[in-house]
Amino acid sequence: MVLAVVIPDRESRLRELLASMNHAPGRVDRENRLVPFARFPALHMARLVLLDDKTTGDVRAHGLEPREYPLYLAFLGDIDGAERDFLEELAAKAGEGLREIFSCCEGFSPEDDLVGWMWSHRSPPLANYVNTRGRTVRQVHQEAALYEALEKRMDGSPEEFAGLNPREVHSRLRKFSGEEQAAGRLTLSPEEPTPAGWWIRDKLHLVGMPLLMLLLSPILLLALPVYLIILRHREKTDPEVVPVYDQEAADHLSELEDHDVTNQFSAMGSLKPGLFRLLTTYAVLGVVDYAARHLVHAGRLGRIRTIHFARWVFVAGKERMIFCSNYDGSVESYMDDFINKTGFGLNASFSNGIGYPRTNWLIRDGCRAEGKYKEYLRRHTLPTQVWYKAYPGLTAVDLERNTRIRKGLDTTNLSREEALEWAKLL
Repeated sequence: MVLAVVIPDRESRLRELLASMNHAPGRVDRENRLVPFARFPALHMARLVLLDDKTTGDVRAHGLEPREYPLYLAFLGDIDGAERDFLEELAAKAGEGLREIFSCCEGFSPEDDLVGWMWSHRSPPLANYVNTRGRTVRQVHQEAALYEALEKRMDGSPEEFAGLNPREVHSRLRKFSGEEQAAGRLTLSPEEPTPAGWWIRDKLHLVGMPLLMLLLSPILLLALPVYLIILRHREKTDPEVVPVYDQEAADHLSELEDHDVTNQFSAMGSLKPGLFRLLTTYAVLGVVDYAARHLVHAGRLGRIRTIHFARWVFVAGKERMIFCSNYDGSVESYMDDFINKTGFGLNASFSNGIGYPRTNWLIRDGCRAEGKYKEYLRRHTLPTQVWYKAYPGLTAVDLERNTRIRKGLDTTNLSREEALEWAKLL
């Protein structure tokens, strides 16, 4: 995520540039002249969004006067490989367009080293979720092509497969896949080895967090009763901010949604004032990040299977935060999934924000007040000016299915039960 302050006099020009990257609102031109996203083989999803937060006045409920914040431009990418390598590729393939975009931002001049400037304006996430680590854009495309080829093969001669048991179906399709690869009509590249440096850092992170908690446990146990008393007092006394959401703004957001099976979501808001809420945010999102990286089942955030990527990032200090995600289905189903499948995590992650429905011991109630929660979410949702997805039409469940089909074909001798489960995927 690259974050930069927009020059006020250049805002209208920037909005024109961002609009020019789309065929229509919510529909990106994948080969637009500024950033031709389709030419970046390591890019899963990307967005350019203006962080025009309309809820900064909510701090008045806490007895504070609103601050004047600048308008920010955020450029986000979910990528394979190293950040620096991707920024260098961006500069090589879209340098001219990016310079035109960033010329609308403070501190950028045509003479600047573009890669160095973007690197210095990075905003790392406090917490990050990746649906399936290690699944590359190339793998997604190749496995989707495999699935289509197998479906076409079976649909083209249904009589050949009628009456075959699952192991025979597997054997014939495995042979077909090998023939297609030999003829060059299918490519299934082997997985690239995990870089040693990444593996070492990941294992250090895996053991480092529990070790740190163990070392701090005496202090944490002593502090816990005090923390819980303060928490419950704050939950009972913090003001609720629940104005009715503007329908015109909701209609504008709707114009940007449901052009694909996947949608983008960008939401921004202010943290409740005080060190207590800030430390709670750090602790909760630290746990979220650790769990997403090491504990949750691949392809699932709790029981939710529809999210491709998500991140929580502080914006220019520690007073405000943006949450960005890419999810399958409608925004209504997305909100309902969170309420019904991981409400406790939703409450813990977002209840430190001004206006969130009142929680009970951090994880209870909150989003269970469904009407208030949905009003809160829509009020904080930002319209995303440009959004790109490398594999339109494919859901997170599709990607998981395609990977399971490919792995099944890599196995030479499935049991009857394994073959039956595999065949059900087709």
